[in-house]
Amino acid sequence: MNKNIRILTAQLNPVVGDLNGNIAKIHHARDFGKQQQADLVVCPEMSVVGYPPEDLVLKPALVRDSMNKVMELANDTSDAGPALIVGSPWLENDKLFNAVLLLDEGQIKAVRYKVNLPNYRVFDEKRVFSQGQLPDPVLWRGIKLGLPICEDVWFDEVPCHLAAQGAELLICINGSPYRKNIHSLRMKTFKHWQAKANIPMVFINQVGGQDELVFDGASFSNDSEGNVVQQLPAFKAANSLSEWNNQGDGWICSNAEKTDFPDALEANWRALVLGLADYVNKNGFPGVVLGLSGGVDSALAAALAVDALGAQRVWCVMMPSKHTSQTSLIDASASVKALGCRYETISIEPTIDALTATLQPLFDGQQPDTTEENLQSRARAVILMALSNKFGHMLLTTGNKSEMAVGYATLYGDMCGGYNALKDVYKTQVFELANWRNSNCPDGLLGPALEVVPQNVIDKPPSAELRDDQKDADSLPPYDVLDEMLFALVENESDIADLLARGYSKEDVRRIENLLYLAEYKRRQSPPGVKMGPRSFGKDRRYPITNKYRDNGE
Repeated sequence: MNKNIRILTAQLNPVVGDLNGNIAKIHHARDFGKQQQADLVVCPEMSVVGYPPEDLVLKPALVRDSMNKVMELANDTSDAGPALIVGSPWLENDKLFNAVLLLDEGQIKAVRYKVNLPNYRVFDEKRVFSQGQLPDPVLWRGIKLGLPICEDVWFDEVPCHLAAQGAELLICINGSPYRKNIHSLRMKTFKHWQAKANIPMVFINQVGGQDELVFDGASFSNDSEGNVVQQLPAFKAANSLSEWNNQGDGWICSNAEKTDFPDALEANWRALVLGLADYVNKNGFPGVVLGLSGGVDSALAAALAVDALGAQRVWCVMMPSKHTSQTSLIDASASVKALGCRYETISIEPTIDALTATLQPLFDGQQPDTTEENLQSRARAVILMALSNKFGHMLLTTGNKSEMAVGYATLYGDMCGGYNALKDVYKTQVFELANWRNSNCPDGLLGPALEVVPQNVIDKPPSAELRDDQKDADSLPPYDVLDEMLFALVENESDIADLLARGYSKEDVRRIENLLYLAEYKRRQSPPGVKMGPRSFGKDRRYPITNKYRDNGE
């Protein structure tokens, strides 16, 4: 026996709900595959509607339209070109499934349903889909293919069942989102069951940003022992051809490209850039506007925006008050000079004077406190939102995860905006990313190659500058200590006793835990941002706002 097949991995960037646009991308991939004499073109999970479709698939019209598009795609395969594998919602016997479909010779040759529906963290597929049965292999052109879907290969059951049923090669379509270390985790997990199943796999993942998720692509193929034989680039759409042959002892990849997955900091940067770019572009904004304070968070957000969109689509606004230092004015100016984007300076003093005068009869006799500080933040938000409304640019929020965790952000003030690029980035990681980007400019970024965050912005003590001589360290532990505590409480759900055993002071731990719970109502009203770590705020972490529980540490 001597069999040969050519498989085109189509690493697409779909738009959720854009059926016509997504179908056009699938057609383009298949046309390319036909030119390359591919036998099979494989697209990602839910490639017809985009992933994750969430409750959109509860609309009967969407499901009907998607199924009709699949039937049209099937008809298109009657041209003697390559077969096509796509993902779509599929209705059978009044049950809705997450389906993979094999289209060839003008027909839907096979339909298989997802067995393991993820229902944790950012996933809730059991809310909208029915569970499929353990699938049988599909006989296609004399080859037995296994067609698992994403979560199905994170456990042994489905791939081992397919192998036991005689599947020769697994073709797995995916919507697997990025998070730190996800690439190595995939390899480790799949290598584990491949040692049992002894079957090669082609893993096709979508790429692109979708609200709070970003998909890294990084599709690959493994041999039967779990060794990588094909690796597509991460964080960009790509088509890649692999050639496979079987001389009687199993399928072996004889020719395919292999690219390197970026290191941790580059991967994080690219994820942030891609998530921001797709959110702005897929939602039709001409660009972004953001407040530039002279601090490291807004400087980093501006650098990400320029890398994502280009300098001509980024508008930075410095809004000084009487508390703004000359150093901040200089640093903000240096930031925009490095990036080359538009820059305006608008004083908030007239606005603050007007608000103070309006409130004076009611505030008379009261001591100034955070109320007056918040007025400054909210005055800036009003100005930025006015610019956003008038010119159409999306307001980009610049708060980091450390601040959002403990509530050091002003509701309807610096939290105001349509998207937050740093939502899942701790303050210590802000510094790491700024230093990394100042020394690196990988291909594909739209910003300058030179220093993009002035060194003085990185080096100076963080301050909100809402009162004279204010420093973050006046009311918070040092950020390296704070972030360690927050990571334990948020990502790991650690007990207070665990933190006390590490040597943190009881006063600090109890205060930070209390601030974390109290700020939940603010986070519920915060804009979306890219999930980066194991547990982001939002769909990933769902705590009640009204909550009296506190861990007593015993």
